[in-house]
Amino acid sequence: MTRRFLVPVLAALALLPLSLLPGQPAAQRPYVVLVSLDGFRYDYAERYHATELLALGKAGAAAEGMIPSFPTVTFPNHISIATGQYPEHHGIVLNSFYDPARKELYSSHQSATDGSWYHYKPLWVVAEEQKVKAASMFWPTADAEIGGVRPSYWSKYDGTFPNEQRVAKVLEWLRMPESERPHFITLYFSDVDSAGHSSGPESPETAQAVARVDKLVGDLWAGIRAIPLPVNVIVVSDHGMQAVEGFVNLSDYADLSKVRVVTEGPVALIYAPDAQTAEQVYASLKGKSGKFDVYRRRETPRRWHFSASERIGDLVVCAHEATSVVAAAPARPVSKGNHGFDPQEFKTMQGIFYAAGPNVQPGVRLQPFENVNVFPFIARILGLESPPGLDGDASVLASAYRK
Repeated sequence: MTRRFLVPVLAALALLPLSLLPGQPAAQRPYVVLVSLDGFRYDYAERYHATELLALGKAGAAAEGMIPSFPTVTFPNHISIATGQYPEHHGIVLNSFYDPARKELYSSHQSATDGSWYHYKPLWVVAEEQKVKAASMFWPTADAEIGGVRPSYWSKYDGTFPNEQRVAKVLEWLRMPESERPHFITLYFSDVDSAGHSSGPESPETAQAVARVDKLVGDLWAGIRAIPLPVNVIVVSDHGMQAVEGFVNLSDYADLSKVRVVTEGPVALIYAPDAQTAEQVYASLKGKSGKFDVYRRRETPRRWHFSASERIGDLVVCAHEATSVVAAAPARPVSKGNHGFDPQEFKTMQGIFYAAGPNVQPGVRLQPFENVNVFPFIARILGLESPPGLDGDASVLASAYRK
């Protein structure tokens, strides 16, 4: 080829995406940044004019809502997203719960970094085991060693770490030399959940929190587009938020002195020392109020997928009204907003799913789907082999995938 023709060809090649340049692997492994906006309800983006999120969804795929696993609380659902498993299978059944085998109480505040509690493989572990580097700018349990594996880059969770620096760290990782660069990155923000709890989902404080995290998403997306890499951004939330009033005190209906009760929002897990005690408490609670129902673990609604783990306890109580469930009168007022409810009874429990990037079909609008289906979607983008036992199904988000 003469120099006359070589120069224009080289100029044209310079404009091609990296994945199409000659000499690159036929299928360069893409990148995924998975962002969690804790407590971001399915309708917040429209209600509070989250223009950056809406634009991201318009550029790629957006769901009308994402259905969380029951119970609709933070740790179980972040781990369902990261593992493709329902809580009964990954074992984190509430933010706090009792493990009868260990005879110990798990607490998301005190036990989260203890990897001995975890018998699942989240995306960052699956990636690292397949020689794909991962990084976590926070995600529940990503700061624990799970099965002897951690992300290549991680930090112990620190809620005071500035959000803007979290975004900057993700962009810094993506600018690393290729041999050091992570292909899967998690990023987490808690602002919207905190505002929803303290002030309620329809409050000015929640609207302000939505505006803050929306700007962060915009900054992240703008920064990523300036980096010449095939990066996909997926923004999700673990659950929504419901305005609540008052509480139901289970001690008004049953003698709870012989059982262990773990409550969170509208849910209570009851652990009895023997079957007889469990039946006595069940009989005392069953049908005594229209505000809640009680189930034997093996008889919980099938749609909950919430019966296979002994960590769930012997009995499960769930409120049917917008109220909290407690085992004793609380010492301080309950939250103005809460979650944990049955997502079929409370649409307000639905979260979000927005995605854009080279492996996301543009203009796709999805019906609400269960969050366990996010894992196989990301695994497909990254070219990872999924472990056995997934509850999620790759076909659910097949229409959103682009080779």
